[in-house]
Amino acid sequence: MREEQSARRYYVSGIVQGVRFRHFANSAALRLGLAGYARNLADGRVEVYAVGTPAALTALRSELERGPRGASVEHVAEEKAAIEGNFSATFSIEYDA
Repeated sequence: MREEQSARRYYVSGIVQGVRFRHFANSAALRLGLAGYARNLADGRVEVYAVGTPAALTALRSELERGPRGASVEHVAEEKAAIEGNFSATFSIEYDA
């Protein structure tokens, strides 16, 4: 029986751009079996949209709070999100801000 999928949107603030944070989020999401994307925002934050099981989403948030070496995560805001069909099959790094 397949566990129910849900979606979350995370907004990560601090020193999170220019430190390979999107690549870090991509690796963590793929390891956890999540779909979605990571992208830089014009205000300096990184947005991570993820679709997967509640346990995997919780694990991703923990990874985002830690961040890669070189990052300094100040805050991770989390909100429920709708499952977007075009981002529900794999995880990607988006380059539009």
